[in-house]
Amino acid sequence: MNIKVGDFVTRIKYNHDVIFKILSIKGETAYLKGKHVRLYADAPLEDLVLYKSEERDTHEDDEIFNDFIDGDRGDFFYLPAKVLHIDADEEYLNRCLKFYKRNRVMAIGKKINESDVAKNIRNLLVEYQPDIVVITGHDAYYPKKGSKEDNKNYKNTENFVKAVKEARKYEKSHEKLVIIAGACQSNYEELIRAGANFASSPKRVNIHALDPAIIATVLSMTERSKQIDLVTLLSKTKYGANGMGGIMCNGMMYIGFPR
Repeated sequence: MNIKVGDFVTRIKYNHDVIFKILSIKGETAYLKGKHVRLYADAPLEDLVLYKSEERDTHEDDEIFNDFIDGDRGDFFYLPAKVLHIDADEEYLNRCLKFYKRNRVMAIGKKINESDVAKNIRNLLVEYQPDIVVITGHDAYYPKKGSKEDNKNYKNTENFVKAVKEARKYEKSHEKLVIIAGACQSNYEELIRAGANFASSPKRVNIHALDPAIIATVLSMTERSKQIDLVTLLSKTKYGANGMGGIMCNGMMYIGFPR
């Protein structure tokens, strides 16, 4: 089988659970990046098969927001919350920015490596004054290294925790600044303790590239007087409450009159 860089593949060993794009090939090993989930991996070429299906990605569909957003506001006008989306992966960042644009959310995107977010985030918050900040990229939990409570056993959780803490130094109120943090398999409990409103991953599973943007969009497009249905919101993400979790909160959108 002729597998090359740029092809989409799945892994036989893992029962074809994730679709990957081949980033590079060295010898008999392919280095992979999830097409939809925020995951890097490597695999022997013999374990890979080409993926050809043009499956529909339901996470790209606008109707996921029908439970939250009333599109008919009559004579009222609305001011959605502003989102600052910081992402270590440029491809996923651009995908999220397209998602925000399609859903009429004002979003600023910044591509910053996980290790550099903490030292840059305060200046970005001062410059853009967002209502919601997303801090994401890539992560992984390495169970062979030890306990899931120890951030040293994760690829980037400690970087995310530091960034969340810096953001909370700028704005302590969870109501004035909503923080959505983490990536695949991140230490959910530590991110919530650090000050995140929403975080991944309660069951240390992978998350979809758009999951943080889904939560940010619903918050941005839900009026401030309305409490978010947390269970329903999390069910809109790829793996539900296994992949994302958070605290009860209200929407972030202002409603005005007349139009």
